[in-house]
Amino acid sequence: MDETPTHVVFLKGKKTTLRPLEKKDIPLLTKWINDPEVTKYLCAYLPMSIKDEEDWFENLSKRKQIDIVLGIEVDGKLIGTMGVHGISWKDRAATTGAMIGEKEYWGQGYGTDAKMQLLNYAFNTLNLHRIASSVIEFNKRSLNYSLHCGYKKEGVRKKRFFINGKYHDEIILAVFKKDWLPYWRKYQKK
Repeated sequence: MDETPTHVVFLKGKKTTLRPLEKKDIPLLTKWINDPEVTKYLCAYLPMSIKDEEDWFENLSKRKQIDIVLGIEVDGKLIGTMGVHGISWKDRAATTGAMIGEKEYWGQGYGTDAKMQLLNYAFNTLNLHRIASSVIEFNKRSLNYSLHCGYKKEGVRKKRFFINGKYHDEIILAVFKKDWLPYWRKYQKK
């Protein structure tokens, strides 16, 4: 009898599961990264083909020492991605990024749940001590969930991104393990 697991769970939250991305996810990732409603909140702006996404996916395994990208699932459905990027083992620091590609899941707390699990992994398994992030000024959902997860505003890069014919500020955020722990304890009690 085949004992191969059919559903991989790397991190389990209250509302989401984080798992490694698989080759079968590439068409959905390609759809999201070409959707202007999704990418207006990201730095992506060039069209991406299936081949482009396959190349990106193939390079992930070569970059595991500095980038860990996971799929976000809800009830077995892939709804987005989240990762820890640019890991500096010497400085014990990194950056996080996320994309919820399935728009019907926006604003319902799935990003918060996934981010709290990812931060728990980053701080309590990888032993990182500082996690940064940034948000385009008009991305209020991302800003609010980052603050809800314990991030603090560190600064603003004025007119950093050119999107839809206008320049927009980039809000720089970060969270330290010691400052995040009370948020984690409160989140676990909910």
